[in-house]
Amino acid sequence: MVMNLATRGRTRTAWLALLAVAVLAALQAAWWWRDADLNRRVEALAAGADTAPAGSAPGSAPAPADDAAPELRFAAAYGSAQRARQQASASEREAALARYRPLQNDTPLGQAARFNSANLLLRQAMEVRATLQPGQAIALLELAKEGYRDVLRHDPGFWAARYNLERAQRLLPDADEEDPPVNEPAPEAERAVTTMRGHSAGLP
Repeated sequence: MVMNLATRGRTRTAWLALLAVAVLAALQAAWWWRDADLNRRVEALAAGADTAPAGSAPGSAPAPADDAAPELRFAAAYGSAQRARQQASASEREAALARYRPLQNDTPLGQAARFNSANLLLRQAMEVRATLQPGQAIALLELAKEGYRDVLRHDPGFWAARYNLERAQRLLPDADEEDPPVNEPAPEAERAVTTMRGHSAGLP
């Protein structure tokens, strides 16, 4: 009887161990599927895929819900910014700025959102300077400069933000600076959304 009970105890322990392994494997599979699905959706949004419902304007994509994963909301903003550049679309630019705004916190993703927003503003200012009303670029340049300064307050070693801030200051010098040159190249590239979990966004 004692040996039988011992055998039963070992068998029960073995089954419990197997069950624990099976549960862990199921959880890992669920986590992998969730991350794979998130990556797929992030890549589609960042690429500007048209995921809008039937009847929506061509090329438009619905904004993810406010409680959606930050990576999805960043990807939607990035996709709008890309369409703004490709189509010279003011509405897409405004959509990108609106989508970046709630993400501008102290996380690495927030840093990328601040940097990309400042780039959008700087690029828009440079476009406006080439029109018949260049004075309207002043407010945009001030906002872009403040955006870069905000990035640098969180990360003083962010070279791309420092470089773009200097270019914005040449376009609109601070009170103690000299006049800027007339022609300027395009702003530094935006930060692209990452699709790898646990990695911060980096320069493309």
